[in-house]
Amino acid sequence: MLDLKLGGNENAPKEFLFLGAHCDDIEIGCGGTVLRLARDFPQAKVHWVVFSSNEKRAAEARRSSELFLSSVKNKIVIIKDFRNGYFPYVGAQIKDYFEELKRTVKPDVIFTHHGLDNHQDHRVLSELTWNTFRDHFILEYEIPKYDGGLGSPNIFFPLQQMEYQKKLDILLECFATEHAKHWFTRETFMGLLRLRGIECGAPSGYAEAFYSRKAIL
Repeated sequence: MLDLKLGGNENAPKEFLFLGAHCDDIEIGCGGTVLRLARDFPQAKVHWVVFSSNEKRAAEARRSSELFLSSVKNKIVIIKDFRNGYFPYVGAQIKDYFEELKRTVKPDVIFTHHGLDNHQDHRVLSELTWNTFRDHFILEYEIPKYDGGLGSPNIFFPLQQMEYQKKLDILLECFATEHAKHWFTRETFMGLLRLRGIECGAPSGYAEAFYSRKAIL
């Protein structure tokens, strides 16, 4: 399989925008990729935005982002408090925030939820990402959950063992509020990483996968 690189000026610092509806979504969907990009682009600027939280979950998310971005010097982490499960009904307020975000960031790559995700909050965030950032490279990540909704992604990020193991360690360490969910286990996340690793022939056997609607080579 042909190995493509992120384009643009190789010497220019990259800027990445990570968007998550809930406090663990970025970590589940692309935590290993965050670690890989931090390794490949040490001078990158990272914007990390979580849209729904409460006091306890926000503390977990901040601790998690610190660990994932520990090697990134130029980073901005924002935790919002839009109501969980109600994104379709407060969409105008979320849209207003996207317009504010558009004026402050100029990302080379945006990571957001899959547009066909079965969770309503995830879908709204994906729709507003595309509605707001119309001339950007957007990669949609996937979240395993009780509702199902996994598909056939077309972009893969092979991960080294250190990256996928660290991803899982941080997830399970930081998000204690999620441990009661029957799907929130190391085995669940390892299973999806392994499946995507098989699909792209990852050297380590493990990878994260994304959906790209449009790309210029």
